[in-house]
Amino acid sequence: MDGAWGYAPGQPPHIEPSCLALLALDGADEGLVAVPAAWQFLDNAATRDGAYREARTEATWPTALVLFARAALSRGGYEATAQRLLQLRGNIVPTDPEVADMMDINVGLVGWPWADGNFSWVEPTAWACLALRKAGLGTHNAVAQGLCLLLDRALDDGGINYGNRRVLGQLTEPIPVPTALMLLALQKVEDQSRIRTALQYLLRAAFDSSDLEHLAWAVIVAAAYSISHTELEAQLWQALPADLSRLSSRRLALAILALDPDKRALFRLDDLPSLAIAPNEKAAPYEPKAPPIWQRVVSGIRRVLVRGLEAVRSFPDSSAVHIADAPTYDADLVSILKQQFAHFRGAISLAEKRVVLKPNLVEYQRSKVINTDPRFVAAVIEFCRAEGASEVVVAEGPGHWRNVEFLVEASGLGEVLRRLDVPFVDLNHDEPVKLVNLGQCTGLDQLFLAETAVHADVLISLPKLKTHHWAGATLSLKNLFGIVPGTCYGWPKNELHWRGISNSIVDIALSCTPQLAIVDAIVGMEGDGPLNGSEKHVGAIVMGRDLAAVDATCCRLMGLDPRRVPYLVLAEQKKLGRITEEQIPQLGLSISKKAQTFLLPPKIDRQLLASA
Repeated sequence: MDGAWGYAPGQPPHIEPSCLALLALDGADEGLVAVPAAWQFLDNAATRDGAYREARTEATWPTALVLFARAALSRGGYEATAQRLLQLRGNIVPTDPEVADMMDINVGLVGWPWADGNFSWVEPTAWACLALRKAGLGTHNAVAQGLCLLLDRALDDGGINYGNRRVLGQLTEPIPVPTALMLLALQKVEDQSRIRTALQYLLRAAFDSSDLEHLAWAVIVAAAYSISHTELEAQLWQALPADLSRLSSRRLALAILALDPDKRALFRLDDLPSLAIAPNEKAAPYEPKAPPIWQRVVSGIRRVLVRGLEAVRSFPDSSAVHIADAPTYDADLVSILKQQFAHFRGAISLAEKRVVLKPNLVEYQRSKVINTDPRFVAAVIEFCRAEGASEVVVAEGPGHWRNVEFLVEASGLGEVLRRLDVPFVDLNHDEPVKLVNLGQCTGLDQLFLAETAVHADVLISLPKLKTHHWAGATLSLKNLFGIVPGTCYGWPKNELHWRGISNSIVDIALSCTPQLAIVDAIVGMEGDGPLNGSEKHVGAIVMGRDLAAVDATCCRLMGLDPRRVPYLVLAEQKKLGRITEEQIPQLGLSISKKAQTFLLPPKIDRQLLASA
C-alpha cells in the first residue's frame, strides 16, 4: 500500500521502518499522503489486545516501536498498547544450552523477548523500556526490571551486544547499535559505571567508523546525554551517499532523525525525573496463552501429513562429494570450481538460473577467520556466471549483527560485490515466507524463511570450514540459520538454539534444501569456533549436492567422527542425506590427502554423541 515503508525497495510495508519513517517525517507537510497512510497501516497491524504483530504472530517486539512512535509524536490512544507491552515479558528458559555458561549474568531478571515466551534480549528490552518511559510508565516495576537487565548484560569495559556477556567462558564483543539503544533506555538513571563505559565505547566506535547506522545512533545518543557531537555529525554527513535512493528506508530515516535537532530530541527523556532502578518485586515471567482448540486440531492434522511425507521420503539420488586441491586464495579458484562442477553439471544446471549464494557472515574481527573469505565468494560468483547463470545474488542474515551493511563492508565482501556488480540481500529483513515445517523436530508446525532463499532457482550454501562450540561443526547445513529472518526470530535467533540446534538445522534444511554446497576449506577454524578459534590451513574446496554427505566429509577432514555430531545423525535419520563413508562416493582427492586434526572446542564432549 502507498505510504508505509518496507525494509527494502519494493518490499511490502513493515512496522519498524514505518515507525522510524514517521518519526523522521514529524512536522512534514500534513498533506503528505504517506503519513496518514502509514498510520493506517499501523492501525491495521494492531491486534485486539493492543499488541502489534507481523508475519510471524509470535514475534511481538514491534509493539514497543509503535508505542514509542505514538508517545513521542503525542498521538493518543496508546494506553491499551502500553498495558499489553507490560504483559509481553520474557521468559526464563532453563533448558537453554547457553544459560549454563552465562554465569556472570542474572538469568532471573526479566525483560522483553523478540517473540512470545522466549528469553529476554537487549534490543527488545531497550525499546520496551524507552517506549514505556516515554509513555509515562517509567516507574513501573517491569521497567525497573528491564533497566536492571540491561545493566546486568552490559560489559564492564564498555558496551553491550545482543545479550550474552560470556559464552563458554569467553567474553563476547560489544556492538554499537544495541549499545545505543541501551543508553537511550537508561537516560537519567542514577550514575552507573557501565553507563559511563558504554558511552565511551559507543563514541569511540563511532569516531572510528564510516558506517551510517553506527554514526546516526551515536549522534542521537550524544545529543540525549548532552555530549558534544559536532564531529560525529560531520562524519555522518560524509557517510551519506550522493544518491540517497541507495539507502534503505530504515537507514535513511535514522540519518534524518540524527541530523535534525528537533527530530533527535524525540528520543530525549528530559521531562522525566532521575530514576533509581532497584525493582521492588520479582516479576513473574510471561507465559503465552495456549493456542485455541481449532489451531491445535489443525496442527495435529498437519503433523500427521508431514509424518506421511516423511515415510515416503527417499535419500538424495547421489551423495557424491568432490574434494579439490586449492592451496591458497590466490590459486585459480574459478578453474578449480569448474573442474569440480563437471561432476555435478548433469544433475544441476546453473544456465539461465537465478542463483543465490549464501556465504557464512557472522561477525567481523580483523584477526579471525570467521567468515567465508570474500575472495572465495568472488570466485564462486565468476564460476556461476561462466556457467550461464542469468543472475547471481549474495544473501545472508547474520545471527548477531542487525547492521549487516557494516559487516559486508568491514569483511571486504562489499568491495567484491561492487567490483563484480552483484546485489546483496539482507535475509534478516527479507520478506518472510511461511512454510510447512517438513522436519517437525523443533515442535514448530511452520517455519518463516527468507523469500530470496526460498524462491531461488538454485540456492548454494557457501560455508567456512569451522568447529562450533554447540553443534560440533558449522558447515553447509548449519549455515542455513542465516536464511531465517531475524524479524521473525530475533537476534541471536536463540529460539532455534533452545529448541535444539540439531532439530533446527534439520527442520530448516528439509523445508528449504539448497541444491549445492561449496565449502571454503582453504583456511578453516579450529578450537573455540565459530568465533574465537584459530585459523587452520587445509587447502581444499569441498563440493556436493547432498549437504549431509558434504558435512560428513568435512568432519572427516577435521578429524571429527560425523557419527558423534548430533545434527548429522538426525539428518541421516530424516533421510536428508547420507553420512556413512562407504555410501559417499569420493571424487577428486581422497579424504586422507587433506585430512587434518582440528582442535575441538572446550567442553564439546557434552554436546557430542558417544563414539560408536
